Amino acid sequence: MTVLGNIVLMAALIASAASGALYIRQASAGGGPLIRPRQLLGAGTLLVGLASLLLLILLLRHDYSNGYVYSYSDRSLPLHFLISSFYAGQEGSFLFWALCSALIALALRGSTRKRGDEAAVMGVYMVVQTSLLILVAAKSPFRTVWEMFPQAPATVPADGHGLNPLLQNFWMVIHPPVLFLGFAAMAVPFSLAAAGLWRRNYAILTAQGFPWVLFATSVLGLGIMLGAYWAYGVLGWGGYWGWDPVENSSLVPWLTALGLLHTMLAQRRTNKYTKTNFALALVSFLLVIYSTFLTRSGILGDASVHAFTDPGAAIFWLLLCLLALIALAGIALLAVRWKEMRPESGDTQLLTRESSLGAGTIMLLLSAAVVLFGTSLPIFSTTRVEPSFYDTTHLPIGILMALLIGFSLTMQWETQDALATLRRSLMAMGASVISCAVLFLLGVRDGMALVLIGTSLFALVVNVDVGVRIARGDPRFLGGKFAHAGIALFFIGVIASGRFATKEHVALPLHSPREVLGHTLTYTGYAPAGDGKFAFSVKVEGKGESFTLAPVMFNAGEQGTMRNPDIASFVTRDYYVSPISLEEGEVASAGETYTIEKGATVLMGNVKARFVKFDMDGHALQGMNAGGGMAIGSVLELSEGARKETVVPVVVNGDGRREAKASPSRLMNASLMLVGMHVSTGESPSSVTVQVQRPEAAPGRPETLVIEASIKPFISLVWGGTLLMMGGFVLAILKRSKES
Repeated sequence: MTVLGNIVLMAALIASAASGALYIRQASAGGGPLIRPRQLLGAGTLLVGLASLLLLILLLRHDYSNGYVYSYSDRSLPLHFLISSFYAGQEGSFLFWALCSALIALALRGSTRKRGDEAAVMGVYMVVQTSLLILVAAKSPFRTVWEMFPQAPATVPADGHGLNPLLQNFWMVIHPPVLFLGFAAMAVPFSLAAAGLWRRNYAILTAQGFPWVLFATSVLGLGIMLGAYWAYGVLGWGGYWGWDPVENSSLVPWLTALGLLHTMLAQRRTNKYTKTNFALALVSFLLVIYSTFLTRSGILGDASVHAFTDPGAAIFWLLLCLLALIALAGIALLAVRWKEMRPESGDTQLLTRESSLGAGTIMLLLSAAVVLFGTSLPIFSTTRVEPSFYDTTHLPIGILMALLIGFSLTMQWETQDALATLRRSLMAMGASVISCAVLFLLGVRDGMALVLIGTSLFALVVNVDVGVRIARGDPRFLGGKFAHAGIALFFIGVIASGRFATKEHVALPLHSPREVLGHTLTYTGYAPAGDGKFAFSVKVEGKGESFTLAPVMFNAGEQGTMRNPDIASFVTRDYYVSPISLEEGEVASAGETYTIEKGATVLMGNVKARFVKFDMDGHALQGMNAGGGMAIGSVLELSEGARKETVVPVVVNGDGRREAKASPSRLMNASLMLVGMHVSTGESPSSVTVQVQRPEAAPGRPETLVIEASIKPFISLVWGGTLLMMGGFVLAILKRSKES
């Protein structure tokens, strides 16, 4: 079946390429029958679907002669995780993306066929689809285990390597498919824009593109927020967003696509922003490919725990070539057609709705530029931008966005009336000022946070007021108001849960109450939670409340110790407990030290240790970094025979201190502490010095659970605002699809 899978993939590639070539030939000739390219497109879609089905069958049959099945599944996986292992690895995720793209091709073909633009648009789109299939063919999931692992035994393995324990979660079933569907949908506005420039059809985006941009933006945004909720509720990072480079790489095209939505809306009403919209449609998909390059090329392997590593030179150069091809094609098309497109009007008045939409797009693009800079910096420098950089730069951007969201609805199209705008805004401004005054009297003294809360409340009140009036007339127009109200709530939730959250690291001896953040916490013991996991019971009492949280820790083999938080959610706050370690009546005794060069292996007793890389990822280290500062870890791969493990001892530098955080090793029955490091300057390789600390009995010392407890005010507004925003997108898609 592995051979059959490769044959089907190659057939899909040939059919898609032939379809694209025939579409382009017919578009260049100015018309002609499209039966053959349509048939080839259908055949290509069918073949991609067949290839996907074959991979799924291999997974369900536990066919470990296939290298991909061996790498990402095992016999213990339940059905839903077995299915999600389809896209757990790089090869499968490329195939899943191609499948989403193929299905969208059918819908786009039907849409463009009705409007007479099929040949040009589908010609461009099938070039994109062909490029995806080239990537799939180059990184095929249909390779034998011996092709992927030349050192593997000659017999078929009895079981697979298994799915990463971090991915064995309900959200793995939903988050990646939604994200890939969003990536695939972003190719549609790109294809419309490229075809419009090619065929001099400068009205094509406004005529056909708006529902597609809405769909792509909403799906991609939903995928991003599902990932954020996964991180918050399951992975134990202490938050939902940490400005990790791979997270950011999905955010950037979403921001530019949001900007495109706003200027397309203005163009539909005023015929302005034509050039801007074509540029943004091209750039947004270019940034999707750039995101893929960052994630899949291995270039961020040392800067992010999300990035795939060691993808092979073929994938690296194919992604780089695809990135360059799209960039050059987009620039060339824009340059050739720039003067022909409708010139941007120079007489636009300041206080009009189209001006506010343009200003909102500028804010979104400014945010995208800031994130893009920080995300790309590790490519060109050893420096990594800290999360505080993004937080600081986005605070004024968020304030301006909230003001524009509110004022845009009080302005008129193409007519400036400052007094009328002010009059329509007075109620919302008054409510905002009163609310901020109340917060100030209650003790909130953070000026910038108060301003963001105030401007967000202003935007919320304006949208609710306008939305109520619209609901009395035509509720179909409520989509934008729902979305903007959701963004305002989201901003309030972000600033409240970020700026005013409190957290504390505490050691909880068994059955010994401790006062933590105004509550009494008591560790009452642990119990098996299934699948080798252990739930640690923490009773929380105080302020008229009593509840029990059960955070989880478990040994994940090569991934080391995994930690899942538990959360008690209330209307105004979340009480969040994340486990850090369990000290079982022992103290650590310092032992031997070892210096390991990067890529080299040393023997620690019976265990081989290899220094892989430095790790400066804020997520992975956040739980260990109790007092702030910059955390640097060293990734060590340990092995003893067939048993393997990855540990990451950490050093925290900041505020004039240097603190080492030991990482436990099950293989060595000890902890490893980073006591020295040398970063390569070109004269000598990077290296780390690690100290082995072995446990010694401490008579009379009780079993102790170390946790991070935090209270996150109004974080429910983050999730509620997201749901409201997505609901607005759905309403807008339904309305605009009928219009289109």
